[in-house]
Amino acid sequence: MMATNGVMGRAETAKRTRRIGRAIGAIALMAVALPLASARADDKNRFTALEENDSLYFNSDKHYTQGLRLSNLGPDVAAESGWNGPFNFFGDFLPIFARDAESASRHYAVFAGQSLFTPKDLRLKPPDPHDRPYAGWLYGGVSLLQESGQHTLENLEADLGVVGPGALGRQVQNDFHQLIDVGQAKGWSNQIQHEVGGMLSYERLWRVGVIGDDANGLDIVPQAGATVGNVFTYGDIGGLVRIGKNLRADYGPTRIRPGLSGTDYFNGDRLDGPLGFYLFAGAQGRVVGRNIFLDGNSFRHSVSIPKKTLVADLQAGFSLFWSTAFRLDFSAVRRTQEFVGQHGQDVIGTAALSFSW
Repeated sequence: MMATNGVMGRAETAKRTRRIGRAIGAIALMAVALPLASARADDKNRFTALEENDSLYFNSDKHYTQGLRLSNLGPDVAAESGWNGPFNFFGDFLPIFARDAESASRHYAVFAGQSLFTPKDLRLKPPDPHDRPYAGWLYGGVSLLQESGQHTLENLEADLGVVGPGALGRQVQNDFHQLIDVGQAKGWSNQIQHEVGGMLSYERLWRVGVIGDDANGLDIVPQAGATVGNVFTYGDIGGLVRIGKNLRADYGPTRIRPGLSGTDYFNGDRLDGPLGFYLFAGAQGRVVGRNIFLDGNSFRHSVSIPKKTLVADLQAGFSLFWSTAFRLDFSAVRRTQEFVGQHGQDVIGTAALSFSW
């Protein structure tokens, strides 16, 4: 009977994971279809592949160890399109997405990704109870992005996915380690348990010129926002300093949440000539109310470790793009300690490739 119950439990988990996968797929298809149905004929989609990894530039394999995010930024939503409805709906009862904003530009973005978290010593089974737990996060989502007056960007984002074995963290990490002939992570059987996860985020960014004109020179990009959900709950404030050419095209590079800047927004209509580039440096501070990857599952007992409420990121890097056709972003991020007993800070490398189609 115990064996039968185990098989039934695994079958139920598999069914649940398939249902979550279908829901994420439906969200992705809807978000792609919306802008395509309403876009101006001369607009294009913009695809971005973003990799965040602690071993990308550094000899490390611990804590937030891997993040992959694939996204598609849809074309401008036409002024007469019915797909302005969601923007107008939220703007009717919240102080966001003003309809009469000067030179407003609205876009939908759809994304999917996976993030992996591990302790420092991957050889231990069971893992060190005083280190970060094993955890995976497989998700998809939609962003509503509006730029107003060529100097303010709003992002309303919804994420839905699964934490736990259904996130396929063990399979992805150990299969890759086998491919590159690196030792297996042995503690995945002690990971955070299965849980459907979701979060809603809103953030606002401002672009303020300091030296030069709006397109070329030096600017600062302050930002503030909040995220609420059973995966992450936090408030954040931060900013970037950028120096370069064609700064009006965006508000900073794409990042995986939580992270400084982080939107998919890019507007080729703001370009003054095809070549764009900038060096950037910035910081973000967060007040963390919930982090499921440290706090553990919401409704059942699971591995966990006490988190730190105040966390900060320092980031520096550069971006290079040629019109709307091609873009590269590289950066390094230093993150302060996230849990009690953590030794040292984490350093994360990021690399992103974008192109239009």
